Amino acid sequence: MSDTVNGTADDDHHDMHDVHDDMHDEVHDHGQGDPLGDAYDEPDGETTEAPGWYDAEATTFGDRMTGAREASGLSQAELARRLGVKVKTIRAWENDRSEPRANRLQMLAGMLGVSIMWLLNGEGDGLEGPETHVELSEDMAAILKDLRSLKVDQARLAERAARLEKRLRLAVSGKAV
Repeated sequence: MSDTVNGTADDDHHDMHDVHDDMHDEVHDHGQGDPLGDAYDEPDGETTEAPGWYDAEATTFGDRMTGAREASGLSQAELARRLGVKVKTIRAWENDRSEPRANRLQMLAGMLGVSIMWLLNGEGDGLEGPETHVELSEDMAAILKDLRSLKVDQARLAERAARLEKRLRLAVSGKAV
């Protein structure tokens, strides 16, 4: 059985986003502590509260899933086997290229020991994040702030692209838009 996502089989996603995967691997290092800790200095010298490690503003579904999988000690292959999906499906979920259906989401949350709501939006029973605090230079804090902002923008653009693709599919099929 092949999981379908947004009307296409997960096999269609093969090797589509290698660049995104590389960026995801570089930016999403769940094994390291949050270098900002609880607060960081803005370039103008004011202190700003940093989002929590797994807050919706700081992370995506895929980030939270990856963190929970790693915290549970499961490899992508082991999690895929337990869920009855392909490893590339797990990769697609962790890289925010697709999302699991409701039944898989429920199974996933149970296997990872987190709530469905936490996986979806970072609220509820889930991981706290590391207790590490590292002092950052003003330049590094600005770069990290920009990266976080880009992640939020990327998620918004991906949602917008999905809505536009759906509208286009409906228009092509002759259904009302």
